[in-house]
Amino acid sequence: MRTLTCDICKKAIQSPEHGRNYFHIAHRDICEKCHDELELQLKTVIREKEPFEYEWYNNLVQESIEKAMKKGKFEVKRA
Repeated sequence: MRTLTCDICKKAIQSPEHGRNYFHIAHRDICEKCHDELELQLKTVIREKEPFEYEWYNNLVQESIEKAMKKGKFEVKRA
């Protein structure tokens, strides 16, 4: 059995399947839970950005992942 470790929360990902229970974003392996939190964190910021630019988005994703790696989790504001 193969395992991966999430680069954010450091939890083991059992039987990893890319795009299903782990995601490889910005040269990092991210579990499904952390991926969902990343999307929630970015959603509100992306909706307010006009015009949308992919370079800006890529930088935002990279910065968000780096911050989360330092803290061990994403800081998601829940409504």
